[in-house]
Amino acid sequence: MLKLSQFGPGALVAAAFIGPGTVVTASLAGANFGYALLWALLFSIVACVILQEMSARIGLVTQAGLGENIRNNLTSGWLRWLALILIFSAIAIGNSVYQGGNLSGASLGAGELLGPVPILDAWLSNAWALVIGIIALLILWSGNARVIEKALIGMVLLMSVAFIGTFLLTAPDWSAVFKGTFGFSLPTGATLTVVALIGTTVVPYNIFLHASSVSKKWQSPNDLSAARRDLFLSIPFGGLISMAIVATAASAFFGQQVTIESAGDLAGSLRPLFGDGATYLMAIGLFAAGISSATTAPLASAYALCGIMGWSVNLRSRAFRTVWLSILLIGIVISSVGIKPVTVIWFAQVANGILLPVIVGFLWWLCQSSMLGNYRNSALQNMLAAVIFLISVLLSGRSLGSAFGFW
Repeated sequence: MLKLSQFGPGALVAAAFIGPGTVVTASLAGANFGYALLWALLFSIVACVILQEMSARIGLVTQAGLGENIRNNLTSGWLRWLALILIFSAIAIGNSVYQGGNLSGASLGAGELLGPVPILDAWLSNAWALVIGIIALLILWSGNARVIEKALIGMVLLMSVAFIGTFLLTAPDWSAVFKGTFGFSLPTGATLTVVALIGTTVVPYNIFLHASSVSKKWQSPNDLSAARRDLFLSIPFGGLISMAIVATAASAFFGQQVTIESAGDLAGSLRPLFGDGATYLMAIGLFAAGISSATTAPLASAYALCGIMGWSVNLRSRAFRTVWLSILLIGIVISSVGIKPVTVIWFAQVANGILLPVIVGFLWWLCQSSMLGNYRNSALQNMLAAVIFLISVLLSGRSLGSAFGFW
């Protein structure tokens, strides 16, 4: 019988990739292309599981996160500094500005459910961002891995009830859902949306988050089966939630003249079609998605930056808390005051585009090294890793192309 205590790192990854950005991307995919692109999410989940399984193996066997492994295995000084600059640019700076989006998304859900924040709304353009930021701060400040795991598992379960519940309320076409999930179809103009859907699931900072979380939860390679069970159940469950969002938008908006530009548009547009119940469920899901991403993004950044710098990755250490607190506070200011740091976001997008294939390539290389002993990649795992690496190059090209205005 499965127990809640058996889950953790995999659930953190699921909580991390279902954020407000994922909600928007999935909603646009469903509204513009119906159920046709559900296969892309299924594919992305398989890719994510393969990638995160390698990450879990490294964390479990070495008892260290990916940041520490980069530091320990890149003996060349200039390579280590290059890795540090990339990680700092893409993950630390990137998550600082993206944090504003996480808090804004959660604020849309909270505002729909509870209305304005008394007193604070008169002073801030988005008062809920401050309230939600404080919630994320309290979760992380506990410095207790199990408390953080339980809070984020709770958010994932809340998202599942909200988004899958909304999906069921929209009376989906089940035959079209099945066809879209297991049949390949690429409608005209859908290529970039497919890449974007994959990009919502396969992201660099989740690799750091997973390796470090696994190394803290399990202390022996003999626990590999437990780590795999956690990720093989948690990540596909997170993927099911993302697929429910696509299918909800497909059921409600495909073929209709409805414009969706934000996650809030999705929640509001459901009311005239399916009543208040669907709107409130979507708002609850958006609130949970925002809090989960607002918590995991600073946590992953702290693991990555502290690991590669050689600082303590103890959840209660001063350095670790300083990193995640800085990222969280920047996000709170950006969202609550209404700042739009366009140039910084562009810079972070470029850095992330470069970082993803580099990190995937490094992960693949580590999984073939003698350091892992009997836990090195098999021939099949190497073949799958090669496919994931090619996907990361594709995602990198899309991110860089978007940043430089090629598409």
